[in-house]
Amino acid sequence: MIPVPQELIDFIRGGERFLVAGHKEPDGDCVGSQLALASALRRLGKSAVPCSAGPFKRPEIKAYEPIFTASPSEEDRRNARAIIMDCSNAARTGDLEPFLAGAPVAVIDHHASSERFGDVSFVDDKAPSVTFMTLALIEALGIEPTKEEAELLLFGLCTDTGFFRHVDSPSWETFEYAARMMRAGASPKRTFFAMNGGKSFESRILMGLILSRIESHFGGKLVLSYENLEDTERFGLQGRDSDALYQLLQSIGGVEAVVLIRQETPDNCTVGFRSRESVDVSAIASRFGGGGHKQAAGLSAKGTIAGLREGILAAFAEVL
Repeated sequence: MIPVPQELIDFIRGGERFLVAGHKEPDGDCVGSQLALASALRRLGKSAVPCSAGPFKRPEIKAYEPIFTASPSEEDRRNARAIIMDCSNAARTGDLEPFLAGAPVAVIDHHASSERFGDVSFVDDKAPSVTFMTLALIEALGIEPTKEEAELLLFGLCTDTGFFRHVDSPSWETFEYAARMMRAGASPKRTFFAMNGGKSFESRILMGLILSRIESHFGGKLVLSYENLEDTERFGLQGRDSDALYQLLQSIGGVEAVVLIRQETPDNCTVGFRSRESVDVSAIASRFGGGGHKQAAGLSAKGTIAGLREGILAAFAEVL
């Protein structure tokens, strides 16, 4: 990982009030990094307001939603500096973006597709998660994480590494950082059950429906499935268990990439991409206005399952 820039340390030490923002439709890495950094800033005597446009769709982060604001008050914004986390560009903050306009901005991100924006930038596309980078920042500020902060940091690290399934030998440093989180009191066992426990009965039914629809393309190198609007209305957001679903689909012999299309509204879909090794799904997602990492990416786009399916298959045809 690249060292924490001195400019970022000076940016934090020179401010008293901070808006700690993340991307719309947050995940565990986004939420964990925001809350851990906000807590550390308060321990340094700063004011810190966690901000998110939401929605908090993922069951494992739903409990954190009340801590965040989607519309920071005028008092929150007065003389405040913004720290934007886990966002490859300013638009990723969604409806929060206008509230951040005019504030000095520092960016902390690890996406390969990240644009350079803001006044100060701490971007490392080799970092496994933004919580990994947040631990480095907390330590660079001269403090150690509390137990609560360490739990949040490990939660985000495990989210983005698929509980270390995506970590390869060049990323050995990931486990050193995880050990430091554990030394501060984080528990992998508690983290695992926070991420994977408490699933609803309905979520297993929905997973079965999606599995029953899988299509095999390009000699089995790509599998694709979908969740239609009726599923969304019947099972809601609580019925989703994307990580377990991707694990099952990637376990199929010969599969190089996985696509899951969800019809969120009559005219809008979200799409999730995963790959094993050879396919850079962030490059494919970026062609449709999305982004992410080489092995995990996503997008939100106008359209229907049928329409997006054809365009996505055409993009994968070029590489598979």
